[in-house]
Amino acid sequence: MNLATLLNWGSATLIVVGCLFFLAGTVGLLRFPDVYSRLHALTKADNVGLGLVALGLTLQAESFAAGAKILAIWLLVLPASATAAHLIAEAAVRARIPHWRRPSPR
Repeated sequence: MNLATLLNWGSATLIVVGCLFFLAGTVGLLRFPDVYSRLHALTKADNVGLGLVALGLTLQAESFAAGAKILAIWLLVLPASATAAHLIAEAAVRARIPHWRRPSPR
């Protein structure tokens, strides 16, 4: 097995695992009960998923500059995602959207 084959397998593995994190974030968005839990699922899982996909694509980049651009995109998305999630959560708090509580058993 040569280096190119290892890079291809490593890249494919990172991209597939990153897509699984995106899928987990999407399932959290659809299944979690309130806006705060959904934000948590989306920001955590999607940031990790994007990072893994970016690393996988960086392994396939034809030049160092192209790989650096891909990683720069990920690094720029991280604070943007956190800021957007914070603003949504703050708007939910101001709108007095209650936190989900487990219903008590009867």
